[in-house]
Amino acid sequence: MPTRLVLLSARLLDPVTGTFLPHTALAASEGRITALGDDREIRARADASTTVIDLKGAVVTPGLVDGHLHPVSGAELTHGLDLSGCSGLEAVREALAREVRTLAPGAWLHGWGLDPNVFGDQPARTAPFDTVLEGVPALLLLFDAHSVLASRRALELAGVDGPRTFDQASAEVVCDGDGRPTGLLLEDAACELVERVAPRPTRTERRDRLAAVLRAMAATGLTGGHTMDANGDSLDFFTELDAAGELPLRLRVAPWCQPGTDSDGVRALIEQQGRGGALWRTDGVKLFMDGTIDNGTAWLERPDCHGESTHAFWPDPAVYTRVIGELHRAGVPTATHAIGDAAVRHVLDSVAKAQAGSGRGVRHRIEHIETVPDDTLRRFAELGVVASMQPTHCCDFTRADHTDNWSRRLGEERASRAWRCRDLWEAGATVVLGSDWPIAPYPPLGVMAGARHRRPARDLSLPPHGPEQALSASRALRAMTVNAAFAAGEERQAGRIAVGYRADLSVFAENPLTTGATDLPDLPVLLTVLDGRPTHRAAHV
Repeated sequence: MPTRLVLLSARLLDPVTGTFLPHTALAASEGRITALGDDREIRARADASTTVIDLKGAVVTPGLVDGHLHPVSGAELTHGLDLSGCSGLEAVREALAREVRTLAPGAWLHGWGLDPNVFGDQPARTAPFDTVLEGVPALLLLFDAHSVLASRRALELAGVDGPRTFDQASAEVVCDGDGRPTGLLLEDAACELVERVAPRPTRTERRDRLAAVLRAMAATGLTGGHTMDANGDSLDFFTELDAAGELPLRLRVAPWCQPGTDSDGVRALIEQQGRGGALWRTDGVKLFMDGTIDNGTAWLERPDCHGESTHAFWPDPAVYTRVIGELHRAGVPTATHAIGDAAVRHVLDSVAKAQAGSGRGVRHRIEHIETVPDDTLRRFAELGVVASMQPTHCCDFTRADHTDNWSRRLGEERASRAWRCRDLWEAGATVVLGSDWPIAPYPPLGVMAGARHRRPARDLSLPPHGPEQALSASRALRAMTVNAAFAAGEERQAGRIAVGYRADLSVFAENPLTTGATDLPDLPVLLTVLDGRPTHRAAHV
């Protein structure tokens, strides 16, 4: 086989040992690493068709993989007014007013990234923005992407004038004491009431936005992602980009299983497994056990300070348990969104029940795990359940002094056990890190940095939230390489720099393990390689 890529003068970093391999060069062909050695012997493998890159001492790691992201929905949701930098109501009002002045009459305003902390100790609602949004149909997505604020005009156009009942138990049109909508819509079923009457981008626009987002992700060093959306035409987009050679990330896709899915729906999800192309495949099913703490839809063992977060996402949690059992028997891995302690416990119990009947041959995982008591930690390792975590949520949306909305809702005891990355690791769990983009930024160096320093990215001088839960530099890197490969059942072909392994590689100007945590996000990404071909290359490389 002709050698397609040669990297010379490289420092090849082993994420398992945290040390450099004795080799200085590698060759790749047909998407695999075919040889490791010194510059002379590896250069000899090149011919006129080979891409040869002298890295001049740059550091090469296995390709970084985001353990939880939503590229298709994220590309759509992040189109519009970015409200993520607004820290108070007045800042939001000013941003909305500027945007309104640019709108044509009757046009919709779309905003995203709104932090509920801007409302202080008051509930999220549209009333503070009524004057600015008078007559304007607007949808403002809160940062958790599980809730939106709809303006009065948007609600009117959608015919939403009171409470509704949904299959999703935690979905709600939030109303005041007189039964009038406050503008807050919780969970997808409620949000869709208004979203379906808002203008939609064309299919071509959506495809182009997705392609642009994926290219930007590759430029940050990402070579792959565990993709938690397969809704609508997502899989068709992946197919088209892959066939056109425009898919710059290797994607493992998990379609959703929602409450109300009947036995035929579950069978369809099972039959869908394995669909894919050269660089993507359907592998697993995504489920939800609860919503979010910030909007009161998590499932907690004790209510939050408002008496909320007391219910599962599934009206009957036993049905979820049966679905997990059916998927397990079919050999289908699952990834369940579980944020509250009761939700996490129920998922673990459901996996244990499934394993009791059919063995442990399937790798399941829990996503988010924002607050859990001590007695749940060891069960992850006992059951082989992967802990998929997003530490930047803790960094950017909570505060060390627990004055943020998330912490106030939980109270001191539960807020003090936020995002227990280190405790889970030391209890034997396989911890995988991700961004949950568009909830938080996707650059993987920022994700690893947040796992290490646990400080808000917007002001690194602020104190860390739960510094005792920080991961070491070595563990953070393993969580986005070795552990990500294990979670996908790919530990024999990914996550290491070794002959026969995938030629998915990330290249940095310096060693990410010795770069300070607060400096890590600024470490230059020189080259990203997917399947043996560069998907990003800095100008001077």
